[in-house]
Amino acid sequence: MAMSFDPFSQLDRIAQSVFDTSRQPRMMPVDLSREGDKYLLNADLPGIDPGSIDIDLDGHLLSIRAQRSAGDHTNSRWLLQERPFGSYLRQFTIGDDVDTEGISASYDNGVLSVLIPIAERAKPRKVTVDSAGTGRKAVAA
Repeated sequence: MAMSFDPFSQLDRIAQSVFDTSRQPRMMPVDLSREGDKYLLNADLPGIDPGSIDIDLDGHLLSIRAQRSAGDHTNSRWLLQERPFGSYLRQFTIGDDVDTEGISASYDNGVLSVLIPIAERAKPRKVTVDSAGTGRKAVAA
């Protein structure tokens, strides 16, 4: 009876024992920008079930959680498995300049987009300055 040697299975077994982080939430890459009167956060979450995405705001902490399942591969023998699965978590501290009631999100083509509007009180505005004898003058604040 001949035994076959599969170097990929040995490598995978070693890699899983050394680099096993399946119990830890994984990071998700994000881009964050300010566009006019809102912040735009885009997070890469390819293959995520949109129903598993949870966005939570607790005080000044915005948390984004998602889950990607491994799928059913009971009859498969893995040769290479690089696409991570499990829990994803990213947290951000937001300031007082955010309109928390107006936060909205959408998921399209593997990208989660979160729109975070800037509160009216934090937007630039003009302040009217009264002076005796010269009338009113607007000054940028």
